[in-house]
Amino acid sequence: MAIVKERKTEVINRFKTHAKDTGSAPVQVAVLTEQINGLNEHFKAHKKDHHSRRGLLLLIGKRRRLLDYLQKKDPKKYEETINKLDLRK
Repeated sequence: MAIVKERKTEVINRFKTHAKDTGSAPVQVAVLTEQINGLNEHFKAHKKDHHSRRGLLLLIGKRRRLLDYLQKKDPKKYEETINKLDLRK
């Protein structure tokens, strides 16, 4: 499910590193996490929606790759992002 523009702006403002930052790895991870959480709610009501489940798995893979990249490039920022989003690892 697509997230509402206002919610996406809130997420970006929470994770941005400078005024015009909308594409850094922590911001991308936060937006993907918001989308993933929205899809999880969708699946509670629509258990047999397998087409959307494939999209969810793609989003999870993309988030995992971004987190791996962030862990290699900036471990401190990785830990901070994981803790803010309350993700395991």
